[in-house]
Amino acid sequence: MPVSAPKFNMFTFFKLPSAWWCGVRLQSIDKKRAVVTVKHGWFNQNPFKSMFWAVQGMAAELATGAMMIDQIKDSGKKISMLVANNNANFSKKATGKITFVCADGDKIAAALDKTIATGEGQTVWMQSIGTNTDGVVVSTFNFEWTVRVKQ
Repeated sequence: MPVSAPKFNMFTFFKLPSAWWCGVRLQSIDKKRAVVTVKHGWFNQNPFKSMFWAVQGMAAELATGAMMIDQIKDSGKKISMLVANNNANFSKKATGKITFVCADGDKIAAALDKTIATGEGQTVWMQSIGTNTDGVVVSTFNFEWTVRVKQ
């Protein structure tokens, strides 16, 4: 059963406080998809009056990482996770409420199964797409996650 969004948001308060203070919030999560929102405001803007790219990155990463954390928890194994690489594209000025969606949760299970079976590290690329309230894509992030069973 996926973790609840309110419970996960409390986790961010204690473990990812910069994301929490910037307004990054998990809205929904299941095994295939996670939705994270962040609202542009004075606290998270750049000098050009749009959302700072790093705030978008925190929200985008959380959309991928929340599913990774949830599925690792469900595996019952001690597995480390880490972002090895990422890239991003910024296509529109980010203002208002930005919603990041990652629908790559199905990629996680295969990587976890393989690292559990072999003990070798595995990688998985996941994408998080940020859209504004008009449905216009403002940024696209790709994260390469590494997973490995802890020794």
